[in-house]
Amino acid sequence: MALVRWNPWREIDTLQRQINSLFEDTRVPSTLFDRGFIKVPAAELKETDDALHLKLELPGIDAKDLDIQVTEDAVRISGERKSETKTENNGTTKSEFYYGKFQRVIPLSARIQNTNVTADYKDGILNLTLPKLEQEKNKVVKVNLEQPTA
Repeated sequence: MALVRWNPWREIDTLQRQINSLFEDTRVPSTLFDRGFIKVPAAELKETDDALHLKLELPGIDAKDLDIQVTEDAVRISGERKSETKTENNGTTKSEFYYGKFQRVIPLSARIQNTNVTADYKDGILNLTLPKLEQEKNKVVKVNLEQPTA
């Protein structure tokens, strides 16, 4: 019988790789029954002095199939990419396209005026301009540096 030295760092490294792979994958399980996956849209959030700018990648989805709800501190986007029904008599078709419903909630880093949100949807890219509340624009925090007494 051979002795094998146990290395706890190897197990921690394996766990870290598994956690990282969870965050890299943009698919989440849809239900336990169909074993399918829902692809959530990629998002980009930029903050300026006056507003937050949210950009979402939604290729192949019509504007009428999107539902966008904005609160003061989050944006909820849901929609559905509908499958195209084609009948083909010759051969089989293999598709890697995703069809189905999705939903994504994006928390915002600043409170916004949800009544003044503007949206632009072109070429599968949704751009939302979310103006900040006046109190968020003027928010200044003073930091005091204390000198150590020697």
